[in-house]
Amino acid sequence: MTDKRPILLFDVMNTVVHEPFFTEVPAFFGLTLDELMAQKHPTSWIEFEHGRLDEQTYLANFFRDGRGVDGAGLRATMSDSYRWLDGMQSLLRELRAAGHEIHALSNYPEWYSLIEERLKLTRYLAWTFVSCRTGLRKPDPEAYLTAARTLGVEPAACLFVDDRQVNVDAARAVDMAALLCTDGPALRNEFVARGLLSA
Repeated sequence: MTDKRPILLFDVMNTVVHEPFFTEVPAFFGLTLDELMAQKHPTSWIEFEHGRLDEQTYLANFFRDGRGVDGAGLRATMSDSYRWLDGMQSLLRELRAAGHEIHALSNYPEWYSLIEERLKLTRYLAWTFVSCRTGLRKPDPEAYLTAARTLGVEPAACLFVDDRQVNVDAARAVDMAALLCTDGPALRNEFVARGLLSA
């Protein structure tokens, strides 16, 4: 039975771990979120997530107007803000203890290492498919297809979890089962309903 269980692919930000961009990062710059969105460079974060920019180049291109950024301060703010979302650590621990194979399939730059340093996600999952390493971002179909090919299985042999409907829909479009994560307890109920955890 074990070999027929799906390989689990988890998004990380706002699915497993709190995303600092919407609150702590604007506060770091003394801006509202709307002000930050209007002033930040339109593509530098996406390029950083793709792994096309290193940290120094990203920080130099953080704002549209090229103003300087306190990189050490921003990194510290990000690191200090990473925390488990309610119920997610216990869920991953339970899934891991039940013998499930779990990988990250997440859009994030090299700063995923800060998450690992703070929360030690590798106790539960492997950072296998992070966009800065694969060069692929969800909802690009290749992000899902490449993950399945790398794991040596068909997409249908995987179960993907994300907090964004667009990413869930993209996974389903390539025949990968997918769950929309709203919170830890509700997600656990989904795993129970699929027979992947005991009630």
